[in-house]
Amino acid sequence: MTNDNVNSPAHYNVGNLETIQLLEESMSKREFLGYLKGNVIKYLARYEYKGKPMEDLDKALWYLEYLSRKRKEYDVDLEFEKGVGM
Repeated sequence: MTNDNVNSPAHYNVGNLETIQLLEESMSKREFLGYLKGNVIKYLARYEYKGKPMEDLDKALWYLEYLSRKRKEYDVDLEFEKGVGM
């Protein structure tokens, strides 16, 4: 079985769950969306410096697509969208 470092890295599995599932369960929806956004920024910021630029760009894209999917799934008015706390 080939390891897919972008879509399903073996080192992020804990039993039958991936780490991202554990993270989502441990955070509020707003926190989890922030986590996903942070990972998009992280991978974009470092893609030229870590030696695997295309892998980091693919990871940034994966997190961006996941962020978009989760935002649609949650389908709630979050406080930051109303300008609260800005």
